[in-house]
Amino acid sequence: MPSETTLNVKNLAALGAERLAELLLAMTAGDAAAKRRLRLELASRSGGDVASEIRKRLVFIAKSRSFVDWRKVKELARDLEAQRAAIAAHVAATSPGQAFDLLWRMLEMAPSIYERCDDSNGSIGSIIASVRDDLGAIAAEAGQPVGALADRVFQAVCANDYGQFDELISLTAPALGPDGLNRLKVQFEELGTTAPLSAAGGKGRVVGLSTRGPIYQEDYERGHNARLVRSALTEIADALGDVDGFAGRYSDEERANPAIAAAIAERMLAADRANEALAALDGAADGNLLGGHWPDWQRVRIEVLDALGRSGDAQDERWQAFERGLDAGYLRAHLKRLPDFDDIEAEERALSFASCFASFHQALAFLIDWPALDRAAGLIMARTGELDGDHYWLLTPAADALEQRHPLAATLVLRAMIDRSLDAAKYKRYGHAARHLQTCEHLARRIDNFAVHPNHVEYVADLRRRHGRKSGFWNA
Repeated sequence: MPSETTLNVKNLAALGAERLAELLLAMTAGDAAAKRRLRLELASRSGGDVASEIRKRLVFIAKSRSFVDWRKVKELARDLEAQRAAIAAHVAATSPGQAFDLLWRMLEMAPSIYERCDDSNGSIGSIIASVRDDLGAIAAEAGQPVGALADRVFQAVCANDYGQFDELISLTAPALGPDGLNRLKVQFEELGTTAPLSAAGGKGRVVGLSTRGPIYQEDYERGHNARLVRSALTEIADALGDVDGFAGRYSDEERANPAIAAAIAERMLAADRANEALAALDGAADGNLLGGHWPDWQRVRIEVLDALGRSGDAQDERWQAFERGLDAGYLRAHLKRLPDFDDIEAEERALSFASCFASFHQALAFLIDWPALDRAAGLIMARTGELDGDHYWLLTPAADALEQRHPLAATLVLRAMIDRSLDAAKYKRYGHAARHLQTCEHLARRIDNFAVHPNHVEYVADLRRRHGRKSGFWNA
């Protein structure tokens, strides 16, 4: 049972409300963000206007102009997250319309926030993404007039310079409904017919250079306008369930891209148009064969083949997908569909294939995760020279998995990491390498035959000969 000093709700509640309040005041002293959070909680409990308090804080943040460097951006992120959380916890439940407006205000503030802060770690971006998700979740309950919401979404998508309104059409689609989505469609189609005005006497100023020459302002704006319109119309078609409208936004050349073909085929399959889905995928088959990573193309193709009743072809595709990259998911799906006993034989064939796979570390990762530890140990013993100690994120858990039943294989893995750390003088890893050496010493007591490899005493002696002056390792 947990100790009475364990930090949990029950133990803290036992301190009593007054003592907890004293602790909160002491802990929030000098922490403005925490104090604001407490004030919002008090306002919600006393029937105060929480929305008004949040709105005031958002206005203050929006008016700020000082630059926030990487050292202070965490404080700003905490402030923004506190406002978002307060909207979700205290406003959305009782007043979804106000919550919607406050969340929208936060998205509108995003450009000014990005422009004055260093968000290299993405903390602000993550909060803005959460705000966007929250807005989508309550959009249908907010009671926004459809026409006004459509106009608002249109303006926002056109001003989406920082990605703050990404996927806004999809998020608000339930609230917009067919009428709102069709209104949006008309607005974007009209925008598509509006070309940027030419500057008097030519194409305007040069805004950049490319391999084909200068990039003029007018050309840039025209291209941006066309991409914006097509992206919006594609999203609208998707929200309306208009498969042909979605597919029609892509040129024949673009449909030869396996990722785009997969997106089109997936929607056709959902609309019970499996034959057309397969044709869309076949149109990008050459692109898939040229190489690259196109997981959706393969996945959707198998789903289409199953839908068409071509289970044998689907099984072949699953096996081929496994062979290409040792994808365990496709192998499990393949085995699941085999008759009893056939799956055992197929699994053995798959493990044999993996053991001979060209990429040693990819094979080891597969065999450890499957798990097939006997095969993994055999792989290590047969291809020891291919162990790269730099792959510590793979080798460390591999050694842990193997040490119980395969101490020599685990030792060789640990030695690879030790050697790499010392040979390359990676002094930050010396502590880890020293612990690996201690583990090797313990494992050595359970190894009767080191085969062609030096025993532990011989290995340590060789380490001292080669790296005896690296005190950071020996004293770790």
